[in-house]
Amino acid sequence: MQNTFKTIARFTYSSEAQIIKGRLEAEGIKVFLKDNITIDTDPLVSNAIGGVKLNVLAEDESKAKAVLNSISAYALDDNGNALICSNCGSNNISLYSTINSFKSLVHFIIGFVFGSLPLSARYEYKCDNCNTIVNFKKQ
Repeated sequence: MQNTFKTIARFTYSSEAQIIKGRLEAEGIKVFLKDNITIDTDPLVSNAIGGVKLNVLAEDESKAKAVLNSISAYALDDNGNALICSNCGSNNISLYSTINSFKSLVHFIIGFVFGSLPLSARYEYKCDNCNTIVNFKKQ
């Protein structure tokens, strides 16, 4: 029988895919990453080629998807508790990069002009349901 692979997930960066790959391999699932070396060489082409593809054997597809679904995709605080939106009460909070200051804008422009990654990046938590910016302060 010929082994066929199924793509079960796509990631913007190979570091994200490597973490999930390790988790799946810990469950005894054989994993193959596609386009990870291309994206490691030039991260700006990630969206153009569809990101890093995480492939598993067709026979392991349902088991792998179950493992993926068990992994939380949303933000947690330092104690492992889900962050809660102050506006709608949802725990669907994600981390996004943003340009919210003059310094981050200048670094973005320098990175864009010279074809390199930005020297500095700013991040913020945003609710995926109501798009409210969530202020998360470490205590």
